Amino acid sequence: MAPYNAPLPAPAPRRPWLLAGALATLCALALPAHALDYGPFTLTGFAKVDVTRGSNQCPNCQVFPGEDKQRVWADEILPGMPYGTETTTTTLIQPFLAANFNLGGGFKLSGLLSQRWRDWKEDIPGYLYEANVAVSHEYYGRVTVGAMTTRGWALADYPYGADLGLAEEWSSAGAAYGLLMYDSIRYTAPVLDVFGGDLVLEVTYSAGDRDFKVNKPSFWEFWANYRIGDLVLDFVGQDSKNGNPQAWGHGPFTGLTPFPADDPLLGESGQSIAMLMGRYTISSQWELLGGVRRNRWTGAYAVFTNSPAQWNNMFNVDWGGSLNGVANPGYPATSTDYLAGVRYRWDKWIFSAGMVYLGKANTANPSERGQANSATMGTLGAVYDLGYGFNVYGLWGAVRYSQIGLSPMSLPTNSAFTDVDSRVTKNGNWITLGVIFVF
Repeated sequence: MAPYNAPLPAPAPRRPWLLAGALATLCALALPAHALDYGPFTLTGFAKVDVTRGSNQCPNCQVFPGEDKQRVWADEILPGMPYGTETTTTTLIQPFLAANFNLGGGFKLSGLLSQRWRDWKEDIPGYLYEANVAVSHEYYGRVTVGAMTTRGWALADYPYGADLGLAEEWSSAGAAYGLLMYDSIRYTAPVLDVFGGDLVLEVTYSAGDRDFKVNKPSFWEFWANYRIGDLVLDFVGQDSKNGNPQAWGHGPFTGLTPFPADDPLLGESGQSIAMLMGRYTISSQWELLGGVRRNRWTGAYAVFTNSPAQWNNMFNVDWGGSLNGVANPGYPATSTDYLAGVRYRWDKWIFSAGMVYLGKANTANPSERGQANSATMGTLGAVYDLGYGFNVYGLWGAVRYSQIGLSPMSLPTNSAFTDVDSRVTKNGNWITLGVIFVF
């Protein structure tokens, strides 16, 4: 199994020719936009490619490239390194293969298989996005077993973040987890009529990596969706224990480290989120979106191990300090993040404006590990429907950190999502042009 604390995908190679090649491939697939059906099987998905021109980029500033942000030696940057404007290209492809069977008596059997490739490589190496089967009934609800995405990541990604050009900035930050392992189970209750609206309730459980016997992982997620008139509300609560301590809402949930042999050397760790998101359709043209997320981490002390990684996965550590006799202790922390945006539809155009605010954290850690920093990310976007499943889009975005130093605790790296390193500069902006094909 690949390490579950896989790093964020590296910035796309600076190869503008890749954009032309990918566009040619998409045009060759220009078929009427609909799912491909064959018997009980249905194939859907999307493919997109974009090119970004961003300011204040410094891809080689860190002394130890790719090192975990939580490790103190990853803080160091090379003095005098130049930073400036860079061009990157990104491709993203994700098909969904579904199967549906009628079992009789109102029961249905279904399956779903999906994987995502970023820049022609597995998005998160070693993990499928969906590999599950489900049994459903109109009166009894739906039970799903297998690998699956969490609501905390998937809903925050689409439709909320993606519709504002802030998919990663909103969904992949914070204390949530995004992918669950093969023995996860989910129950979705039948639709309930509540105060004139439709309410859907759901609970998900995952035991993570069962090879951890001392610090056993456990993950619970609760989702409530309420629709009444033109208002849609989504509440997501996650509570986890002994997963990878992280601030990467896209990451898989397994165990404290990738190596169960570390188990006796480690202490317990946990994290959770409570998130409320909403969409309100004012008219056929205007839509408002918003969200708030409360993050909580217990912290995880740093300890040397005998595994290939040499160190455990720590979080919010007071490096060189001690607490209750524990060296390099990890401290609890909480923070609050916000999402807001508006969309306007005009003929075949959709215009949007959005903002994500990642707040400062509250913690008793005497060392600065990013808790004093915050980040505001804003976008202005436009999408044009070409027909046949194709859309072209343009996006202007900007980020501002409240101070130079380690990035806010909600971010997994010091330059996550924007490639603007908070240790180098407080500001950055970018322009993105791309095309997406949905089938």
